[in-house]
Amino acid sequence: MLIVEDEPYLAEAIRDGLRLEAIAADIAGDGDTALEMLDINSYDIAVLDRDIPGPSGDEIAKRIVASGSGMPILMLTAADRLDDKASGFELGADDYLTKPFELQELVLRLRALDRRRGHSRPPVREIAGLRLDPFRREVHRDGRYVALTRKQFAVLEVLVAAEGGVVSAEELLERAWDANADPFTNAVRITVSALRKRLGEPWVIATVPGVGYRIDAGPGGGHEGRDRG
Repeated sequence: MLIVEDEPYLAEAIRDGLRLEAIAADIAGDGDTALEMLDINSYDIAVLDRDIPGPSGDEIAKRIVASGSGMPILMLTAADRLDDKASGFELGADDYLTKPFELQELVLRLRALDRRRGHSRPPVREIAGLRLDPFRREVHRDGRYVALTRKQFAVLEVLVAAEGGVVSAEELLERAWDANADPFTNAVRITVSALRKRLGEPWVIATVPGVGYRIDAGPGGGHEGRDRG
């Protein structure tokens, strides 16, 4: 899980305590670092302090919710008034624990969140040697783990869900970015190109000129259109 906490001693104490409970955790001491780590790594739960340098815990919660990952959020903060808690839940928090707190209570709440999420895990999808696990945010190709950014994962998730069908650049922009994305941006082409390289050869994402992209489930992978992005 990811712990977003700007008090280093507290953050390290939480991480060390969770390790004793066989729970692995990373630490981000500010909002910018937290967003970078969320973009690179896959986490099961985010523990957010609301008052941190850079983008606030509230802003990070909004980003997590907007990503559609379904990642549970536990807000860990000194703000203990009822309206503080209400605003936290309205932002998308799944649980709220005020400081000071007992580590064991935090562990119990985290395990409850993990169990709750496990009941609604989306199915693992497999196609053309790819294995995409939306719950763990993990991708394997022919048994090899492939590290992807959050945007690359989102694009691949849309393509895999199409089961070999063609997905237009406009649809990818709508589903993997947001409603405010520039329709004339080349972000889709750049992301697909980077995604191809991450997945390796033979290329598994085919370009259908003038139409869009698809997963090539046939032997040899998606060679056509690979140089055109």
